Amino acid sequence: MKHEIIFNASSEVSQHIKEWLNWLKLVKGFSAHTYDAYARDISIFFDFLNDYLGQNPQINDLKDIDATTFRAFLSRRSASHITKSSTAREMSALRSFFHYLNRHKIIDNTSLSIVSSPRQEKILPKSLNTEEAFDVIKAAADNKVDWIGARDSAIITLLYGSGMRISEALSLNIGDINHNDFIIIKGKGNKERVVPILPSVKENVQKYLDLCPFNLHEGEPLFVGARGERLLARIVQRRLAKLREELNLPDSLTPHALRHTFATQLLAQGMNLRAIQELLGHSSLSTTQRYTEVEIEHLKKEYAKAELLKK
Repeated sequence: MKHEIIFNASSEVSQHIKEWLNWLKLVKGFSAHTYDAYARDISIFFDFLNDYLGQNPQINDLKDIDATTFRAFLSRRSASHITKSSTAREMSALRSFFHYLNRHKIIDNTSLSIVSSPRQEKILPKSLNTEEAFDVIKAAADNKVDWIGARDSAIITLLYGSGMRISEALSLNIGDINHNDFIIIKGKGNKERVVPILPSVKENVQKYLDLCPFNLHEGEPLFVGARGERLLARIVQRRLAKLREELNLPDSLTPHALRHTFATQLLAQGMNLRAIQELLGHSSLSTTQRYTEVEIEHLKKEYAKAELLKK
């Protein structure tokens, strides 16, 4: 059970924090996971600020915070051996909070704009090759409960063949994909995008529906669990964890790895980055450009193999 998140600040500041968090959820469309992470990040900052100022921060204290104070926070986190990725997310939460305060004319403080977040090491997306992807789809169908095996195989086919996030796939309802080659879904921040639905995806989904013991109606959850309720992401994650053990695949085999595989293979087949960006729903092209590096790494490995064979 999660503990309540406490903000070491005055009642006025705490109220503004709660209003900002509510704004993230209702207006920006943040997921429960991201909402919770941002709340904890802000709590960490106010713990620091309380210690730094020697008192619970008031609204006037937020007006007076300068770049030196924000840098002191970064130094404290670095000294605590917090990872750069975690600190970068904490800074992202802070920027969002102060942007909210400025935008709603609660305070006027832009000091954070001149403070740089820690540079992170570039981590390339992990992806599967075509043979591995099909092995996973086939192995997923092998379950003592036929309809659950068909369901898992259908989900993995959908993730691999459409580039959807697991949350997007599990939010689908009956009737969303049956008769369509493309569907419109809402991704992060309620941003809409067009997603392809391949014949193989429809075929596997139909196999699952034919075997499913529940009488599902139009508009009800497409993928359901053993009790007929909408399937949870953690169940798919656990299934993939077992599959990677069975198939001796790396720990990088996750639902998100299938999304990476979709993008990497489209790039290898010559699709331009802008089109891939649209299919994935990335706000920034720079996020999509990571797949260029993945493809280069793949080519390097293939070249190294070829050179080895010559010896």
